[in-house]
Amino acid sequence: MNTRTIGLLVLAAALAACATSPTGRRQLSLVSEESAISASKEAYLTQMNDLGKSGKLVSNAAITGRVDRITSRLVAQAITVRPETQMWEWSVEVIDDPETVNAWCMAGGRMAVYTGLLEKIMPSDDELAQVMGHEIGHALANHTAERMSVAMATNLGVAAAGLFSKNSVATMSATALAAQYAVQLPNSRTSESEADQIGIELAAKAGYDPAAAISLWQKMEQVSGAGPPQFLSTHPSPANRQQKLAELGPKMRPFYEQAKAGTPPTFPIQAVDIPR
Repeated sequence: MNTRTIGLLVLAAALAACATSPTGRRQLSLVSEESAISASKEAYLTQMNDLGKSGKLVSNAAITGRVDRITSRLVAQAITVRPETQMWEWSVEVIDDPETVNAWCMAGGRMAVYTGLLEKIMPSDDELAQVMGHEIGHALANHTAERMSVAMATNLGVAAAGLFSKNSVATMSATALAAQYAVQLPNSRTSESEADQIGIELAAKAGYDPAAAISLWQKMEQVSGAGPPQFLSTHPSPANRQQKLAELGPKMRPFYEQAKAGTPPTFPIQAVDIPR
């Protein structure tokens, strides 16, 4: 077959391979969620083993206990959105990296948060819940598989192999490498907005103040600066993000008030057996 024919076949496959996110958005789905979960688990365990051996995983009970407590309430709400995720191996690690202001959640519920976010942002519990709720939103919306699909469709997997060739994660399988790469790729504006929408609702239903979504991004803006204009970035600008979250906040308030009136449920976060 010539190049044009192959290209048309790839385009046809991409158009046919679609899924639907929890918000009703159509997604490219060249990689199944099951494949993304399996690959993510391999990538996660490889990375955490390497970090554990180098002493980069936090074991301070006060820090890890706080993160576990917040995420356990968020995960309980995530399971109400997608009951099948009760079978996911939900876990979270705190990575000792004071310069990295970040957190993430891979397909299948494997999470991490960096000490840089905890130390530079100094989030309240409500604000940290917004961060982790947002990251869990990415997993619920199957964004890892979507980014792996985009990478496959645009041959970015080749670039990923080069990116990690000098790193220990290069020992991963090709699919695990793609999953790790997908987590490190920036999300699209659409995916970020979708995760914001899912995350603020998860946090409110778990008993965390939706107003914290605004104060969180105000802190983020102070740490990172105003950032580039939205049209130059794959992420919504801080100002636009705050505006949309401010619009969502009043709608989430009844969920928050209802949760505060009772005892929000929790779901146990698994401990990962890795060297520390």
